[in-house]
Amino acid sequence: MDQWVQGEVVDNLHWNERLCSLRVRVALPDFKAGQFTRIALPETASPEIASPKKDEMLARAYSLVNAPHDPIAEFYFNLVPGGPLSTRLHRLKKGDSVYLSKGVAGFLTLDEVPQCGHLWMLATGTALGPFLSILKTDEPWKRFSKLVLVHGVRSADELTYQTLIQQFSDQHSDQFVKLSSVTRETVSDTLSQRIPDAIRSGELERMADLPIDPEQAHVMICGSPAMVEDCMVALKEKGLRKHRRRTPGHISVEIYK
Repeated sequence: MDQWVQGEVVDNLHWNERLCSLRVRVALPDFKAGQFTRIALPETASPEIASPKKDEMLARAYSLVNAPHDPIAEFYFNLVPGGPLSTRLHRLKKGDSVYLSKGVAGFLTLDEVPQCGHLWMLATGTALGPFLSILKTDEPWKRFSKLVLVHGVRSADELTYQTLIQQFSDQHSDQFVKLSSVTRETVSDTLSQRIPDAIRSGELERMADLPIDPEQAHVMICGSPAMVEDCMVALKEKGLRKHRRRTPGHISVEIYK
């Protein structure tokens, strides 16, 4: 039990039948925007149990959507049919208990990004979350002359957090570019290709009105293994390479499974 801290559900917003944003009042550990922690419920009992044993917890890693200075933890997740944890998280109500790990992890953070002029953030589905956390902080707006957020989804009802993203655009109109990719519906002013295909075709750069230039750009990618791999292949064709501490490059990744 030493590894868990109990929190109280503040809100559980259902964007559609599958996508949820769970907000939890809890004593958060120190973390960096873009990192993740584990969220848990007792495996064999109800969320109201006050002191579950360590081996009774059912847990999964989720990115923190809130900024580090926000005392309310927020998690953006997808309801997995038959998923043992996501189905229960989906049903949580205001006032219910939930547990968070006392530790955080993850390297999709700005202190892992080398100096550059343009930051591209490519996400699919709920992998949007860590980028929203980053954009809620002051650092990206101070460090980069251009910030491009690209969110890929299958249908228009998966284009979530639009009010927040529009606020970023309104506040930083000369600095921020927001793009969406909708692959299974026709939606105006969006890309119709998968993000890797839009990189390869040049449509992503055309819509952003900005080249993905190895001399200027760093690309952060967060999504499924296939999406991350396909984006990396397309970006390598443009002369970008994966970033490592010992061999600085242009691409940082986080895989959502």
